[in-house]
Amino acid sequence: MAFQQREGRSSRGPRTGATAGAAAGVRRPFFKRRKTCPFSGENAPKIDYKDTRLLSRFISERGKIVPSRISAVSPKAQRKLARAIKRARYLGLLPYVEV
Repeated sequence: MAFQQREGRSSRGPRTGATAGAAAGVRRPFFKRRKTCPFSGENAPKIDYKDTRLLSRFISERGKIVPSRISAVSPKAQRKLARAIKRARYLGLLPYVEV
């Protein structure tokens, strides 16, 4: 009475996992394709502190630098981008805070 016997795997029916869904042609609901870095490639723009239009794409509405997991910038380019944004802020080309 205190212990109940568990049913075995075979009594529950077929398993519906990722392999079963892929075979049936079902899309994964939370799968997102990995983005490519906007600064890699042949015709990619160069990161320059004077290019405020380019830099402002990577600043949030509050004036914060957008993280690379959201902007899909590679780690090396993210460091260059952050340095360029900070230089532009110091020179007064970009605002520190958006009000």
